[in-house]
Order: sequence, then C-alpha cells, then structure tokens
Amino acid sequence: MPHSAAPASPLASPAKAAAPPASAALPEGAEAESIAGAAAGRGRIVVLNPNDGTLVGELAAADREQVTQAVAAARGTLPGWAGTDPADRGRVLRSAAAAVAERASELAELNHRETGKPVDEALGGIAAAVSTLEQYAELGPVHRGLSLRGSALAADYTVSEPRGVAVLLTPWNDPVAVAAGLIGAALVTGNTVIHKPSERSPHTGILLGEILAPFFPAGAFSTLTGDAETGSLLTREDGVDVFAHVGSSPAGGRIARAAGLTGAHVIRENGGNDPLLIDAGVDPVWAAEQAAIGAFSNSGQICTAVERIYVHRDLAEPFCRALTLEARRRNREQPPAPLVDVRLRSLVHAQVTDAVRNGAELAEGGVLPGGPGAHYPATVLLNCSSPMAVFTEETFGPVAPVQVVDSFAEGLELAARDRFGLAATVLTPSIDSAHRAVAALPVGTVKINAVFGGAPGGSAEPRGESGSGFGYGPELLDEFSLVKVVHVGLAKVPGQA
Repeated sequence: MPHSAAPASPLASPAKAAAPPASAALPEGAEAESIAGAAAGRGRIVVLNPNDGTLVGELAAADREQVTQAVAAARGTLPGWAGTDPADRGRVLRSAAAAVAERASELAELNHRETGKPVDEALGGIAAAVSTLEQYAELGPVHRGLSLRGSALAADYTVSEPRGVAVLLTPWNDPVAVAAGLIGAALVTGNTVIHKPSERSPHTGILLGEILAPFFPAGAFSTLTGDAETGSLLTREDGVDVFAHVGSSPAGGRIARAAGLTGAHVIRENGGNDPLLIDAGVDPVWAAEQAAIGAFSNSGQICTAVERIYVHRDLAEPFCRALTLEARRRNREQPPAPLVDVRLRSLVHAQVTDAVRNGAELAEGGVLPGGPGAHYPATVLLNCSSPMAVFTEETFGPVAPVQVVDSFAEGLELAARDRFGLAATVLTPSIDSAHRAVAALPVGTVKINAVFGGAPGGSAEPRGESGSGFGYGPELLDEFSLVKVVHVGLAKVPGQA
C-alpha cells in the first residue's frame, strides 16, 4: 500500500507545532486575550497551561482555503482507500496503533501541559487509544453484511460501503482516546478522515496526526487546527459525507442543523447531566465513595461524570457526612488536577455560587484558590433542589450536588426529568428497583452499582440533547458505513426452458 512520508498539505504542520516552549511567560492581560482571540475570529489559538498559567503554544486556525483543500484531498484519495482490501486497512491501522504506543510519553506530557490532566491519567487514555485502534483493526476486516431469505434460485445479501469523507471533531478532556476511536472506525471501514481536535488541546491533536498520517495514503488522513469558526467552515463545505462530534450540546446541535441542509450523516455524543440515584439499604460509605469517584475523577471533566445526586432520606445523613469527608480528604491529600482553563473554572464557580445563593449548603470546597492556573477544589453541595443550575445544567467540574428524596420512586422521577440523556447510575440492593430504573431512565447507558466500568466494546445511543448515533463499539463501524442490498437472480439464456 502506498504511504506518504508526511500528511496532506492542509495539515497544520505538526513538526512545527508539536513542540511548543515549555514555560514561556505570558504578558499581563494576554490570558483574557487568548480566550477571546479565537472567538473574535482573528485566526490565532493561544493555549495556556492550566497548572501554572504559562504559555504552551500559539498556532493558526485553519481558514476557508485550507478547509477546502483538506476536503478536496480527502475526496480525491477516497476511491483508492475505499477500494483497499479490508484486511490491508486493518494491518495499516494496527501498525499505526503501535506507533502511538511508542510515543505515548510525548503525547501524555503534551496532554498534561495543555489540559492539566495528570501524566499517569493521560498515559491511561493513550493506552485506551492504542487498545481501541487495535480493536478496530481486528473488527474492520470482519465487518460483515447479512444474507437475506428469498427465492431458492436467487441470492440476496447486503454489503457495507464507506460513507465517504468523514470530519471528526473531538474534545479536549480525553483527546487521544476519543479521537482514536473515531479515527480508527472511520479509516478501517474505508472512509477518508479530516480530524479537527479541540482548540483547547490542538498541539496534542497535531502530534497524534503526525504519528498517524504517514501510515495512510496522502489525503486519507489529515488534521486541521481551529476553533468554532473552523468547525463552522467544515459544516458548510461541500463534499463532506459524515460528521462525528464529541463535545458540547450547542455545538452538536449546530452541526446537526447544518448537516440537515447537506444530507451528511451525523454521529454525536454531546453534553450530559448524569444522575446518581442512591436507594435505601446500601452501605452509605460505599455510596459516598462511588459518588466521589463519579463527581471528582478528572476534576469532573468526564462526559459521564456524576452531575446530580438523589439520595434516599434513610441514609442521607451518613452518606452526606461520608461524601464531605471524602472530598475534604481529596482536597487535603491530593488536590484535584486543574480544570482545563480559567474560563471553565469561572462557569463552574458561578454554578456553585448560584446554588449557595439559592439555599444550598456548602459542605466542602467551593472557594476559588489563589495563585496561577485553573485549579478548583472538590466541592460538596447539600440541601440542593432541582431548579438549581447545578441540577439543570452540565457543570463539568468537581462538584457533587446532593438532593434528599423520600423514596426511590421520587428520586427516579426526578432523575428521569431532564433534557439530557447520556447516562445514569443507580446504587441499590433491590433487583426490583434496578429493573424499574432501567425501564424509566431515558438515557443511553444505565449503570447499576458502579459509576464507571463496563465490558470492552460496549456502545450506547445518547438521547435528547446528549446526541444521537453510536459513538463507540462495533456499532460505530455501522455508523461509518452505508448498506447496499444486492439481489442476484437467474439469467435467461437461449435454449433454456
């Protein structure tokens, strides 16, 4: 298979952008400038280290000409890549996965500097990315059609074909793992790919592109750096067949509306407001540990983080005490990693402040720390009520808001009353309660007695404002494929009865 020594021309050169200065001081006032710069359309993206506020790097956002060139290159390469034997595509992807594994330390360090994610956690995300690429390298060649029952003297079956040019818009909170899943599934099914990483982690995305691109034909995989305007340019560009987006609900909604005009297929996993429902009868200390893991891991910057907690009155007192002590222990012994930037921290703190103003009790955290960076403590809010913003909006920070309910049925009703539909967790000793929760919760994933976990290859369809389509698992291969039905009958030849 022909490989290119470098990615296609529209790629923002990773050789130049993947090694930004380690700790250049930013001029006074430049932090606010960098946050506003991309939104103002000036074409520059400035990334600050949320650990200490130092400059990670500055780069250009792709313009309309670069977007058009990237799509044209992907379109031009599509017939050859789509016509490559699936087994060969799988072998290429497996080699690319090995290259990512070899450079895991570089990716993890850059991820840490751009987003504040601890290096060991970033390494875990990269290991997951490698595993996902390897899984799709195996699944792609055996992605099969169906035989259909028809006439005994005819053959009816389906075949899968690539959709075409895929634009992948990926987030910053686990930038390598999430991107790898979409990239692997799209490429192994014969699509060509344009990847736009988040403007909050562009250097990590560029380095990932530098690693992957040489394994594929020129134009088959490229990386565009950019902000919301770049994403908007991509949605308006002719020649894109599928968009896959992991990010905020407002952005996902704009992509879906734009695709409605072009006919492009859309896969999106967007915001969540995941409830944790705690039934009577469980160990309150264990429940508090689960709540803390769900709310505070990665400083709450996980799509399926615990966002709102409904606890049965029978164990509310010991649960709230244990949760507060756990948050305090985390703040004292191992302060949470920073949020990705001060802009997000301001939004999180505004929700906490609003809750306290409206009657919530601040049991732990909730105070802006001094010093540089975007740190925020693990925070526990008690005596919350459903109208509060921490219960109606996605917080995306280390905040655990708690509402006490009088019965499991009341908690279930409140948990189900939401415009988001990503995931939910139920802690209960009752199989009856578990069944009722599975039936009643309008979400893509229901987790019983564990806030995280699940079998490899699991997949789900988000509901409501959380998105649509399968974003993971074997089903993602279907999302990137078109199904063609084939009927083969008998030809009539001269002399045949």
